[in-house]
Amino acid sequence: MKKENYIKTQIVIVGSGVAGLFTALCLPDDKEILIITKENLKDADSYLAQGGVCVLKNIDDFKCYFEDTMKAGHYENNPDAVRVMIESSPDIIGTLVSLGVKFDTEDGGEFDYTREGAHRQNRILHYKDETGKQITDTLLSIARKRPNITFVTQTTMIDFIERDNECYGIVCEDEYGEMGAIIADDIVLATGGIGGLFLNSTNFPHITGDAFALSLKHGVELQDMNYIQIHPTTLYSKKKGRRFLISESVRGEGAILLNENGERFTDELQPRDVVTNAIVDEMRKFGTDHVYITLPTMTSEEAAERFPNIFEACKEEGYDLTKDMVPVTPAQHYMMGGVKTDINGATSMKHLWAVGETACNGVHGKNRLASNSLLESLVFAKRAADLMVSDKTKKSDNFPDVDLKAYPDKAEIQRQFRQLIMDEIKRKDEDFYDKWCDNED
Repeated sequence: MKKENYIKTQIVIVGSGVAGLFTALCLPDDKEILIITKENLKDADSYLAQGGVCVLKNIDDFKCYFEDTMKAGHYENNPDAVRVMIESSPDIIGTLVSLGVKFDTEDGGEFDYTREGAHRQNRILHYKDETGKQITDTLLSIARKRPNITFVTQTTMIDFIERDNECYGIVCEDEYGEMGAIIADDIVLATGGIGGLFLNSTNFPHITGDAFALSLKHGVELQDMNYIQIHPTTLYSKKKGRRFLISESVRGEGAILLNENGERFTDELQPRDVVTNAIVDEMRKFGTDHVYITLPTMTSEEAAERFPNIFEACKEEGYDLTKDMVPVTPAQHYMMGGVKTDINGATSMKHLWAVGETACNGVHGKNRLASNSLLESLVFAKRAADLMVSDKTKKSDNFPDVDLKAYPDKAEIQRQFRQLIMDEIKRKDEDFYDKWCDNED
C-alpha cells in the first residue's frame, strides 16, 4: 500500500461504546472523525450495563460517595480522579438528559435513585435494567446524524503507527482480510476490556484487549493489568458463550444469596470482590460450581417491571426470580487496570488517548464500585475531547511507512495479543492468574 493511499482523518476512535461515542460527540462539528469497531456498532459492552449510572445528588453526599468509591477500590484509587469524576457527574447527567437519555422516575416525576453493593446511599440513576443500552442507543443515534462522523464496522485494529513515542495512526484489517493504514492527528483507544480471553465472562467474546497488547508491543505504559473484576452473580449455565449478568441492583432491591442448603451466607451489599470470595468459599464447601439467588422482596409482576431483561432471562431457564432459587456463579466482568492515562485521557505516547474501560486513570483502584463505570467513561471521554481541541502541537507530515505484507493472519495476531496480555497478568499477579486465568479458552 502506497503512502498516498493511506486513509487520512483528523481523529480516529477505536470502539463504538459509550466512551468512544461520547468522545466523538464532545468534539467540535468541524473535526473529521472516523470511528472503527471490531464487530457491529451495537456489539459493545456498554449495551450490557444493566444497573445504572452514579451521580452526586447534592453536595452533602460528596464525602460519602468519595469514601464509598475509595473503600471499594481498597484505597488504591487515584483520589484526584475520584474527585473529578464525582464533581463532574451532575453536569454529565444533565448533558445526557438534554440529549434525550431517559431515566426511571417516581410517581411525582423525580428521578428514582437506587442503591447497589458498597453504596451507603441511593445515588444510582437507571432505566429499567438496561441503562447502558438507553445511553448508548441515544448517543449512537445522534452520532449517526453528524456529517463529520464516519463509522466503519467489522474492522480490527492490528497495530499502532508510531515513531519516537509519537502515534501517527493505526493499521487495520477488515472482515475480508484486507489491510489498510489510517493516519490521524489524534488516536483514541476505546476498545473495552479483556473478557473475550476468559472462559466465563459477561463481555462480548470479540473484546480481547487489543489496545493492551499493542501498548505492550510499543512500550505504552500500562497500569494494574491484574486488577480484573470478577462479578459475583451471573446466571449459571453449562452452555458456551457470554455469561448473562444478574445485576447488583437486584441485590440492591433485596435479593439474597443462598447456598446448597438454602442458607443465606453473606451480606449481599458488600463490595463485589468480597461477595465473590464468599461465593467461592461456599462453592468449595459444598463441592458445587454455583450458589443461588432469589428476590423475595418483590412480586413477579414488580420484578418483571423493574428488571424485565433479567426476569425474562431467568424465566427462559425455568426460574421465577422472586420465588425460585436461581443458580448463579462468578465470571470475569470488568478491567480496572489498563492503558495508563492522566485525568484527561492522555497516555504515555504523544497523540494517543485512552478512554472508558480501556483506560486506567486510577479512579476505580483495585475494585470498581458498582455503576461507576458508565459515569467514568463519560466524564473522562469529555475531558479527553476537550484537551484534544486545546492541544495545538503539530506532528510531522512525514509519517512512518507501513509494510502490510509483514503482518501474519488475523488468527495469529490474536494469538500473539492474547499471549502478551496473559503473560503480563501472570507477571503482575501469579495468584490471580492461577485462580481465574489458567482455564481460559
